[in-house]
Amino acid sequence: MALTALDPRTALVVIDLQAGIVSAPTEPYGGSDVVARSAELADAFRARGLPVVLVRVSFAADGADAVPGRTEAGGAGGTRPEGWDVIVDELAGHPGDITVTKRNWGAFHGTGLDVQLRRRSVTQIVLTGIATSIGVESTARAAHEHGYHVTLATDAMSDMNADAHRNSVERIFPRLGETGTTAEILELLSRTD
Repeated sequence: MALTALDPRTALVVIDLQAGIVSAPTEPYGGSDVVARSAELADAFRARGLPVVLVRVSFAADGADAVPGRTEAGGAGGTRPEGWDVIVDELAGHPGDITVTKRNWGAFHGTGLDVQLRRRSVTQIVLTGIATSIGVESTARAAHEHGYHVTLATDAMSDMNADAHRNSVERIFPRLGETGTTAEILELLSRTD
């Protein structure tokens, strides 16, 4: 479905734009492009008094709070460099923003995200971040299940694999909400003034 509307109480939810993730190679957009577009959206949301949620993934140094279970890809354990989970400077430092720390792929399970959004009467979220097929898609699925209108800024997200990104954008996201570019979302947002 093409992008049609933004609710009066829409929040921007930015997934995992943190030092250790943004520095990894991504496709079809580089981390710096995703950060720049997400920061542009965040500035526009803040200017209108709309919530900006910065989601980061982090685990204890010993990995004790990582998601359990067997996978063929291995667990989320392992040593990470100091500061890998710090939100990038382009998005950090705004006192009105909400920061959510997750231990899973998605930003809803095991966090206070839903409560934070409902306390602010949010009915719709715009999603950006890395990785499209992991954190962004998991969060979009849960948002849809929680009854939020979901909008996905397809040029403000990227993945480690272009095919995985494309699959989410072309096959999964149209079933969960509406997709659009950063420019299209900013245009709709400007109509709320």
